[in-house]
Amino acid sequence: MKMIHYEEIDSTQKEVWRRLENRIIISADIQTDGIGTHGRKWYTTEKGNVAFSIGIALNANINKLNNLTFEIAETILEIFDDLYKIKLEIKLPNDIMIKNQKVGGILTETKLQGEKVKYLAIGIGINTNQQEISTSIKKEFNILIDNSKVIEEFCKRFEEKFLKRIGE
Repeated sequence: MKMIHYEEIDSTQKEVWRRLENRIIISADIQTDGIGTHGRKWYTTEKGNVAFSIGIALNANINKLNNLTFEIAETILEIFDDLYKIKLEIKLPNDIMIKNQKVGGILTETKLQGEKVKYLAIGIGINTNQQEISTSIKKEFNILIDNSKVIEEFCKRFEEKFLKRIGE
């Protein structure tokens, strides 16, 4: 996958949609206009958090993407458990939680043509190291997270688990 990193951008998800490239990852230190589900904002106002989006060109039946957001959330939980021995939780449909507080979220969007998914954009934001917010992994567990490693591990597992399943 091609990776592009920005120090600051309006939104990694918006940039994926502007580019519409296959197998692209857009990450950023700061998002000034990040988006979440239902048009909500996802702010990344200081460096230190995970903020990235993946864009994939597809020609897959929409049914192959059933439960994708939940499976992505499970993968994120596995990564934090494997790398840091941290137990996070999922609040359906797309939130990553610590002690009943939201610490991250997943935004999955598609461009459809009939029953076929032509483009898939997945945005992931996780408050890992930020201090000036209600909670983060660092605040709760006093562990400094290597955000690049988290993104790299997610992309590796995403290719292994999901792209093979949907025929990409």
